[in-house]
Amino acid sequence: MKIGIVGLGLIGGSIAKAYKRIEGITILGFDQDHSIMDFALMAEAIDGKLTEENMTECDCIFLATYPQGVIDWVKKNAAIIPKETIVIDCSGTKEKICETLFPIAKEHGFTFVGGHPMAGTHHSGFKYSRYDMFDGAQMVIVPPTFDDIRLFDHLKTILAPIGFADISFTTGEEHDEIISFTSQMPHIISNGFIKSETAKRHQGYSAGSYRDLTRVAWLNPTMWAELFLENKTHLIQELDIFIDAMTAYKKAIEMEDETELVRLLEEGRQCKREVDGP
Repeated sequence: MKIGIVGLGLIGGSIAKAYKRIEGITILGFDQDHSIMDFALMAEAIDGKLTEENMTECDCIFLATYPQGVIDWVKKNAAIIPKETIVIDCSGTKEKICETLFPIAKEHGFTFVGGHPMAGTHHSGFKYSRYDMFDGAQMVIVPPTFDDIRLFDHLKTILAPIGFADISFTTGEEHDEIISFTSQMPHIISNGFIKSETAKRHQGYSAGSYRDLTRVAWLNPTMWAELFLENKTHLIQELDIFIDAMTAYKKAIEMEDETELVRLLEEGRQCKREVDGP
């Protein structure tokens, strides 16, 4: 099997290193920063550079770039992607990408699949990539059709070496709606929370709850800004829900309404129990 990877950052680099654990798989990589490609070659994370000439040999090409970068790459290369090649993107939003690229892939006869590996760290870049990044993680797939069992089986075979515990299939809209809550909101909340002046004096007064809440404040601003704007409709809905909840807590505290405050806290505790268990 021959795998192509466009974008050798945290995700693309980790995909490359995961495949390198398996003998008989050739990895070709490309990054706009040529020094990253050279480093990936020296680290033996890839076997060679992905080019327009050798991409025709790939069984699968992963696009581990920002959403607009995914769209631009497919539009540029659609005419030379072989019909047997599956192209999978790995960006954090799916609806616009899939709506744009499914028709282009169909027109040119190859298969494009939206993908989102549900793993990562608060660091970015190839130097933080790991061979075991996706071991036990979930992979979300947005397929062009939901009645192609052979495609599903083929995807599972291609993705198996990466180490995912499970692969789920959904639509681009459902993906973006849920991811606005599970991924994008925590990054916004963490990034906003740390802006308090009190944060500068937290040493010696903070424990696990502080670390958990602020971990993803270490984000890539350019990447996350693009993802937030790409998914603004769903994200704004979640922000409105959160702001309303915070306003209710603030009002109860201002009014010293202990009964209402206890009710709000119990309501949140029960919600956690319902969605995640005791």
